[in-house]
Amino acid sequence: MKTHLTHARVVLADEVLEDASVLIEDGIIRAINPESGNGAREISLQGQWLMPGMIDLHCDAIEKECEPRAKVLFPHDFACLNIDRRNAAAGITTPFHALSFAHAEWGVRNNDTACDLVRALKTFKRQELVDNRIHVRYEITDITAMPYITTLLDEGGVDLLSIMDHTPGQGQFRHLETYVAYMMGNHGSSREAAEMIAEEKRQARETADDRVLAVMGQARRLGVPTASHDDDDHARVTTMKELGASMSEFPINLETAQAAHAAGLSTIFGAPNVMRGSSQSGNIRAIDAIRAGVADCLCADYAPATMLAAVEALHMREGFPLHEAVRLVSKGPAHAAGLTDRGEIAVGKRADLISVAQPGAHAAISATWVGGRQVFAAHYPQ
Repeated sequence: MKTHLTHARVVLADEVLEDASVLIEDGIIRAINPESGNGAREISLQGQWLMPGMIDLHCDAIEKECEPRAKVLFPHDFACLNIDRRNAAAGITTPFHALSFAHAEWGVRNNDTACDLVRALKTFKRQELVDNRIHVRYEITDITAMPYITTLLDEGGVDLLSIMDHTPGQGQFRHLETYVAYMMGNHGSSREAAEMIAEEKRQARETADDRVLAVMGQARRLGVPTASHDDDDHARVTTMKELGASMSEFPINLETAQAAHAAGLSTIFGAPNVMRGSSQSGNIRAIDAIRAGVADCLCADYAPATMLAAVEALHMREGFPLHEAVRLVSKGPAHAAGLTDRGEIAVGKRADLISVAQPGAHAAISATWVGGRQVFAAHYPQ
């Protein structure tokens, strides 16, 4: 099947082509600005942006599909169906669903539940709209998670592994009160329960190094890319690099982001941070890292729709060239995850594409193609 997308602002890796076209055949981009469509079905995009499908390395929005309210759990196959549709509508063609193995923190962040959800997502691949992948987040203070994660790694159920340490006093939660407020506000925990979990984390942290060494080694042997999380200084970056990490998620200040970038780690910041103009945790503003040239990727974090919103904000509000903004949600993440077949509009790449309309004050996805197959369409009033 051949499709010819015409009259588009085509966003390439290093420039934007005006009134251009892209020819798709058998799920692959066959030509850019061909002389003819060679009998392909023509779709005029009427001046809309045509971008690579976005690649989201870290989003835990699936947790809210599973547990929309504290202790209210929905069936996993229902959650998979709905997050798949949300990503298609958000223009995210390769989402990495971030699932936390942090036993007893709260509902979905329970080892049995998280493990079942990983397997549910793998089963769901037979009917998916987008290319759903698994990002396993290991909370190193959880002693009980190791058997689950090592089994999933051996089963081929992990596409990305990140190492987290949310012990209060460092990283994201530099103060106990910040952690307690997070647990109470986000997860409906009581103060007493939050303080008890914090103390358990402190104690378990003392024996975490051997666990980290073991799980990082296993991931490395299996060729699974790995990331550090909430790096807060140069020493932490150096340690994670030596353990084999290739990404640094949410470095908390500019100095650490610079250290990670200099060490060759792909740095990942939150798209909601860009859209809002600040971090919810009071850490570095993503825009400052982008301006400093030490941001390689944006991720949805917890809100898939913010990926496109961040691109729009960078281009329209901050004045970045469109192709540079788009690179942060496409080619940058593809490079970080070792996905050489996607992430840009180029001949021979997968036809993972999105068209972007401007129906009102905000840009919106009008169509999504995954491997050349249209999986989402919206027709906005003129």
